Amino acid sequence: MARGVFIGIVLTLVVLAGGAWGVIWTGAVPANADAAPGSFEHLVAGTSLRATLNSESPKGPNPVSLTDANLMAGMKLYSDNCTVCHGNAAGEKSATQIAKGEYPAPPQLASEGVEDDPQGWTFWKIKHGIRWTGMPSWKDSFTDQQIWTLALFLKHMDKLPPAVQSAWQNAGGATK
Repeated sequence: MARGVFIGIVLTLVVLAGGAWGVIWTGAVPANADAAPGSFEHLVAGTSLRATLNSESPKGPNPVSLTDANLMAGMKLYSDNCTVCHGNAAGEKSATQIAKGEYPAPPQLASEGVEDDPQGWTFWKIKHGIRWTGMPSWKDSFTDQQIWTLALFLKHMDKLPPAVQSAWQNAGGATK
């Protein structure tokens, strides 16, 4: 009896795996960047990313202090390196053709920012990138200090001090 149940379970798993491979092999899973993601894709990608961020991102406070100079440095790094995908202070209105053509679409951070995310999550995303998106790893381009400075700016981009806000509004031709 137990042997029959075991064989049934193994055969069921083999059939399911074969069916999944068949779906992938035949191209039934869209690979094009202009296709809408399915609910299963959202579930798997979102769950995996949250689990990774919860287990691997730094848990302590940002080692870069909250000063106008550091916010300005973070804004400059962002303006020079991130706006092509994530837009400027104008938010959705500033989405470039590159951003509009990416899949999944990168968030326009002035409109749909990461201010509510732990800074460790933002640090991890910048440093390591996000697989199967256009988000590259910046670990070979930026120091950890620079990545933390970017995370600081992104955490506070919705409530910047006046001088930094003015520079942010003028960076990259942003208009609100």
